[in-house]
Amino acid sequence: MENNNQETLNNERAFPTPKKVNPAYPFFKRLFDILLSFLAILLLSWLILLLLFIQLFFTRGHPIFCDSRVGKGGAIIKVLKFRSMVYDAETNIDKYLTPEQKEIWVRERKLDNDPRITKFGKMLRKTSLDELPQLFNIFLGSMSIVGPRPMSQREVASVFTTEERNLILSVRPGLTGYWQVYGRSDVDFESGKRQALELEYFTKRGFWFDCGLVFKTFTTVLKGKGAK
Repeated sequence: MENNNQETLNNERAFPTPKKVNPAYPFFKRLFDILLSFLAILLLSWLILLLLFIQLFFTRGHPIFCDSRVGKGGAIIKVLKFRSMVYDAETNIDKYLTPEQKEIWVRERKLDNDPRITKFGKMLRKTSLDELPQLFNIFLGSMSIVGPRPMSQREVASVFTTEERNLILSVRPGLTGYWQVYGRSDVDFESGKRQALELEYFTKRGFWFDCGLVFKTFTTVLKGKGAK
């Protein structure tokens, strides 16, 4: 039933017309990624080390969580995050979630009032500090500052048409993006709105548009909009 509903949503969703970008855009976008991520790592190194120290001494499990996601061209990348859940959240999921919660988690990778999130983890997520390690993903080239949010293999394969999937995977996933600013956790895959927002980015992207999204991201994070 879920697949049929998703297929209907995909069929009803019009494929966006991607904006033609300046040939120099990919070069300057990558240069922007390297410079900004390097500067952010330098300026925030004290905060990264502080959070790492707190995780090491006050929570169980490895302080950094490596999540397998799909990157540019379909390559599997390891997206880095500060751990915000209990140490066995992935390996012992039936211990913490009801069958209904598990179904939602598998489908959306998001869950309201997830019982596996630690108290410290809630603060990290609310402030988006859990995503600070992704600055290293950006600097090393597996991610970008701006782009579609990193998605799992299941999400990419099941909620997008082949044409949409090819478009999404034509760029590096981003630390922030159109969905992150205008939807975040308030918008899900099941409704089809998450896909629409991710795809809409391609109709507007450009160097200055990306800079605008970075600026708006700070406002979104400070307001705590859609953070869960």
